[in-house]
Amino acid sequence: MTFDKNSFSLAGKVALITGGARGIGQFYSIALSKYGADIFVVSASQKGWEDTTQKVEANGQKVAFLQQDITNPDAADDIVAAAVAEFGHLDILINNAGVQLRNDVLDFKDEDWRSVIDVNLNGLYYLSHAAAKVMAKQQHGKIINIGSMQSYRAGKRIFPYTASKHAVMGLTKAYADALAPYHIQVNGLAPGYISTEMTKPLQEDPVRGPEIAAHIPSGDWGQPEQLMGPMVFLASEASDYVTGVMLPVDGGYLLR
Repeated sequence: MTFDKNSFSLAGKVALITGGARGIGQFYSIALSKYGADIFVVSASQKGWEDTTQKVEANGQKVAFLQQDITNPDAADDIVAAAVAEFGHLDILINNAGVQLRNDVLDFKDEDWRSVIDVNLNGLYYLSHAAAKVMAKQQHGKIINIGSMQSYRAGKRIFPYTASKHAVMGLTKAYADALAPYHIQVNGLAPGYISTEMTKPLQEDPVRGPEIAAHIPSGDWGQPEQLMGPMVFLASEASDYVTGVMLPVDGGYLLR
């Protein structure tokens, strides 16, 4: 392989992104389309579809959508089949969809445990499995799982989220090992504390906001745009010899 600027090109590639129309997921859709990938978005609702269409098409790429609950039985096979039917092949899977519920330890509800594990872990497992079947036949592919700071740390009020994100790291390694003979790389990206509408209440919390900022060496929360470069790297040929890695993009949060 010759390394040049085209090593980061995604021209001719198709990326399936769960939750890719809103929040940080939309930034992944925009990033990959900037480098030439067509985008297939799966989401539980149609929120953000129009805006995402405009932003992806502004980059000269195609985008298609499927409204689907990834926890439904057979959802994974249906999702992958729909992506292949739309674009003819599938090169990149980004398991971005996730949910977080919090409660005190003695009050945590069993149904909340199950709902978080179903989305964050089971949905990711089955979708990776379905995508791997297509990628193995092609003898190439990239699976990128979205981890978290809770892939490394405890979360004393978000038990299923912490468990799921630790498991995402483990599954990333297991799939990376198993799929390497098919020239499929499986990696993870672990965002640190990123400034979004969803995290705004946490930033503005008079106790936790300053605590988190003080834990980041620069003192600054991250911006969604700062996740775009690492995502393009993991999706491109530039990372063909990188597999089984969970890449923290956290401004050094884990250093302390």
